[in-house]
Amino acid sequence: MQSLSNRAKKLEKKPMTLAERAYLPAIFQGLGITFRHFYRALAKKQITIRYPEETRPFSPVFRGLHVLKRDEQGRERCTACGLCAVACPAEAITMVAGERKKGEQNLYREEKYAVSYEINMLRCIFCGLCEEACPKAAIYLQADKMAPPRYERDEFIYGKDRLVEPVSPDNRSKRGIQLTPEQAEKLRGQTQPA
Repeated sequence: MQSLSNRAKKLEKKPMTLAERAYLPAIFQGLGITFRHFYRALAKKQITIRYPEETRPFSPVFRGLHVLKRDEQGRERCTACGLCAVACPAEAITMVAGERKKGEQNLYREEKYAVSYEINMLRCIFCGLCEEACPKAAIYLQADKMAPPRYERDEFIYGKDRLVEPVSPDNRSKRGIQLTPEQAEKLRGQTQPA
């Protein structure tokens, strides 16, 4: 068979030397790379950190755990408009809206509120679009907290009990918030960590 071009070269395999057969040049080349990295690391600052005791500083643009904010009077800001769920590209946010009942004016800001609000942290890509879409500034991503590791998949679905910003008792008294015993129990159930 004739070649299509005259550029084809015929290769002649030359015999390997004893050093090449023992892979000595390749071994020394690899050791050279290893020692080069070793001496560079000695001259620079240590890269390794001892994680549980030491932590790296977070980047200023880091987006961490979600938090549902409260207003100045301790009421939930979320009005269950659903814009955060629509803006989420991963479809990680689900909510059920409900009407505020009489006597709950000091718990919810407006007549409509989120009865249940869940974020699936396994689906969430921490893009921050939910934070940008919210007209009431009810949701934000903390810049200093990460989602902690868990062993079960269902523990990564965060409900209002983990998402709503807690109100401490001393903050309530400063803001003039008076709760009925039923409201206090409901609020206590929302703020207890699971």
